[in-house]
This record gives sequence, C-alpha cells and structure tokens, in this order.
Amino acid sequence: MSRNSPAARGASHEPPLGPDGLFRSKSGVLDRALVLVRFLRRECEWDRRQTARSLVAHLVEEARETVGAIQDGDPDAIREELGDLLLNVAFQIVVAEEAGTFTAEAVVATLEEKMVRRHPGIFGARPSVSWEAVKAEERGGDGSVLDKLADGLDPLLRAHRLQERVSSVGFDWERPENALGKLDEEIREVEAALGEASARRLEEELGDLLFSVVNVARLAGSHAVSALARANAKFEARFRQLEALAEARGTPLPGASLKELDALWDEIKEAEREESDPSGRQ
Repeated sequence: MSRNSPAARGASHEPPLGPDGLFRSKSGVLDRALVLVRFLRRECEWDRRQTARSLVAHLVEEARETVGAIQDGDPDAIREELGDLLLNVAFQIVVAEEAGTFTAEAVVATLEEKMVRRHPGIFGARPSVSWEAVKAEERGGDGSVLDKLADGLDPLLRAHRLQERVSSVGFDWERPENALGKLDEEIREVEAALGEASARRLEEELGDLLFSVVNVARLAGSHAVSALARANAKFEARFRQLEALAEARGTPLPGASLKELDALWDEIKEAEREESDPSGRQ
C-alpha cells in the first residue's frame, strides 16, 4: 500500500466539513493558547495593560524570528518561535473578545470560509476557477487590479505582490530571460545616474533596478525576500569565517587592505566549493 494513499493516511479526500460548511476537529489543542492568554490577562498586570496596538511590535518581531528559525532549519527553534507567534495571535484574539469586536470562533470561521471560497476545485464549487480569479472577484470588478493590496508590506514583498497583480491581467514577461533585458537597461540607467549630481535621480534609478531584480526572481519561481535572506545569511557566515581566518593569520581588522581581504574571501569561497564537490568538478 502506498504511503500516500488515503488508507495509509487514515483519511479520505473529502474535506472535514460540518453541516454548517465549517471545518470540524476533535482536537482543541490550539484553544489552550487562548485559555493561557485569558489567564495571563487576569493575573498579570503587564499582560492586562496590553492593547492590540501595543502588541503590534511584538507580533512583528515574533513573525520575523519565526522566519529566521525556518531559514536556519532548526526544528527546536522553529517550534519555540511558532509558540511565541501563536501567543501573539492569541493575544490579539483575546483583546478583541474583551472589546466585543470579534471572537475566536469568528476568526476561524472567516479563515475557513475564505479557504473554501478560494479553492473551488477542491470543494467542488467551480473546478475550473483559479485561486487568482477568485481573489480578483473578491476585490470587485470596479477599480484597479491593485486595489486592496495590504498596507505596511515590506518593499520587496510589495514589489512581488504588485507584479503578481498586474500579471493576472497579462501585463508580464513570459519568461525570466525576457526580464533580464529590462534588468540590463536599468543597470545602464543607474550607471548614468551615478555620473550626475542628483541624489534623487540616483535613488529613483536604484529603485527601478531593485524592482527589475524582483521581477526576474519572481518569473524564475523564486521570491526576492527569500533570496535576499539567503544571501544575507551566506554573506554573514562567510564574513565571520573571514574574521576568524584573519585573526589566525595575524591580519589586522581593521587595517588590512581590500586586496588582502579579497584574497581571504576568495579562499573561503574556494573552500566552500571544494567541500560541496570534493571531486573538483565544479
């Protein structure tokens, strides 16, 4: 029997919906987070003072720490950070319950209804309708395809989302290779702006260049945010190795020339290549 068969998984292909169209589960384990927060709000002065707005910074911080743990691939850290993130989500729900704004049940019901609506093929409503088509219907036929794009998105993420939106109406390159031509054009415009005295013009051209890089990444099936996070992590790891190697060689930091630092950097990269392919075929 296949590990992926319904019998092996102990479940059918039918979604676990109740008679009211909402999901049902025998497990209430996530409710424990709400119970915990309600207790903290009663017993702890600091927790009791918090508002939805005062908790925003903590929510954002925990979300970022969760992303960092996922990118590091550390299961223990992921488990811990997901717990911290869940605590902050539960806090927002409990604060809203206390204010009479909405309930935990309403939050989950809204999520369920949205996922059923956005997966018409899975739930049998309209098998040929895509996720993006449903989202476009939700935004409404009047106005711009860019309407209702969430405020406060990281600029790289917003660029990705903007490009996805316009792609839904056909305003897009067919292949990442086509977008590379635009990238070359933007590089030349940055080069021209560097020769001018206008800081504003340079910033504008650098923005266009970054936007084009996001486009290439998206069309290649990647995400600029994830790609940049990996690049940051790789650079940090290499530079820490450079610091260690410089100390071992007696090379002062600061004080070493760029030529000396470049030589150490290239040595670290070469060691990485040999480690990833000992045969030397890379």
